[in-house]
Amino acid sequence: MARPFLLVDAHNVIFARPDLARLHGRNPGAARGQLTRILERYQDATGIRVVAVFDGGAGAQATSEMSGQAGIQSMYPQAGQTADAVIERLVAKYASIHDLTVATNDNLIRAAAAAAAATTIDADTLFDEIVRADRELGASLERLRKRK
Repeated sequence: MARPFLLVDAHNVIFARPDLARLHGRNPGAARGQLTRILERYQDATGIRVVAVFDGGAGAQATSEMSGQAGIQSMYPQAGQTADAVIERLVAKYASIHDLTVATNDNLIRAAAAAAAATTIDADTLFDEIVRADRELGASLERLRKRK
């Protein structure tokens, strides 16, 4: 069975959420950190592996890092490359071997994902899923507490 992955067009999602967009206007690093923490919790609640691709890699080399212990993978493109190009490349390479969902409001990325047979969701649906997973996790934890 293919492993489920969620590939997030991170800055697109940040700018689709008014709270994160405002935070980004004041402190871009804080907005990236907040989205990362939200996605970590989602990954923990669902077991779906999350990869966030951010624009704005500062270095000449592309970077990829894990957030915390067993956290999400965050990727930054190399100088002169966009997150969109990285996402399109990842979708083309992995959609056929993983259960891949792409979270973005970008119609070109959505079209590329659909062409590669990946599922797409928009930012609002992503956050609906995050809220649902958080509620389910909370309910599971509450049931475990009551058993003690």
